[in-house]
Amino acid sequence: MPVRSSSPHPAARGVETDLGRTRRARRINRALAAEYPDAHCELDFTSPFELTVATVLSAQTTDVRVNQVTPELFRRFPTPAALAAAEPGELEEILRPLGFFRAKARSLIGLGEALLAHFDGEIPRDLEDLVTLPGVGRKTALVVRGNAFGLPGLAVDTHVSRLAQRLMLTEETDVLRIEQDLCGRIEKKEWTMFSHRMIFHGRRVCHARRPQCGECVIARDCPSREVAA
Repeated sequence: MPVRSSSPHPAARGVETDLGRTRRARRINRALAAEYPDAHCELDFTSPFELTVATVLSAQTTDVRVNQVTPELFRRFPTPAALAAAEPGELEEILRPLGFFRAKARSLIGLGEALLAHFDGEIPRDLEDLVTLPGVGRKTALVVRGNAFGLPGLAVDTHVSRLAQRLMLTEETDVLRIEQDLCGRIEKKEWTMFSHRMIFHGRRVCHARRPQCGECVIARDCPSREVAA
């Protein structure tokens, strides 16, 4: 049964203090860490280059679909140089199951060219450099920094955005502002893992349309906990 309460959560009543919200965010992080000790990036990769490519491809599709395509992609195009020299039609055929395959093929060719021209064929670590690469936005850059290089970064995807709003950890709708709000409440060393935990929870329990509140380990800290009742 969904968790119920006799009175609305303080956040829902608009009386939660800023410190109270921060403490609640950190309780949520600890609870999710206990529930998902194996939370991780669910894209398959063996190098920063592979992760960057896979994350570019993950836009508007699922990690499962990307993981079905990347083995053949990396077999044929294992390096930035190979991507830069790729025939668009050959790339498009591989990427067709992902949707937007023509645009993604252009992005990958451009990515290979940019890496060769500006970064000696290596994936850069700096956020400012990463976002100059074709197909790489801030979220992708943060995913790469956090998972390929172990640098703190709180990537906000659709799951993180939805949960942050549902949990009332932010009132913002802009992705960058949501990221800033969450970073201000979660310890920096936890940023990458907090993002993974929120994504795991969003995929497994806190669904967009029918969240499973009765199965939720953070229901007591969720102002929207009765949404599925």
